Amino acid sequence: MKVRIRIGALEALAELSDSPAAREIAHALPLTCCFNTWGDEIYFPVPVEVPLDETACESVQLGDLGYWPTGKAFCIFFGPTPISSGCKIIPASSVNIIGKIVSDPLAFKEVMHESNVLVEKV
Repeated sequence: MKVRIRIGALEALAELSDSPAAREIAHALPLTCCFNTWGDEIYFPVPVEVPLDETACESVQLGDLGYWPTGKAFCIFFGPTPISSGCKIIPASSVNIIGKIVSDPLAFKEVMHESNVLVEKV
């Protein structure tokens, strides 16, 4: 499923996978809320509660979208976090991989000063 993520002037396209967490998040769309940052990660709460599944990872790739069960949060990874090492992007703890940014994930660096995010189906 394709989704649009809007933050300030940024409009990014992403593709959600067909995992249990991604399906739950898709059912909750559209979502608008305030977001937080942690290094080059944007994360925000979603009204979804799903445990770790077979997609769970302790490190992610540039542009990955994750669901963090510990914080019940949607995560956008576009660079290193405070605990990353070398080129590995390390979340605070394991996340389910729920999709991937289709457009340039580095564009999120330009909107970290914003406060709200909108995620909607395309």
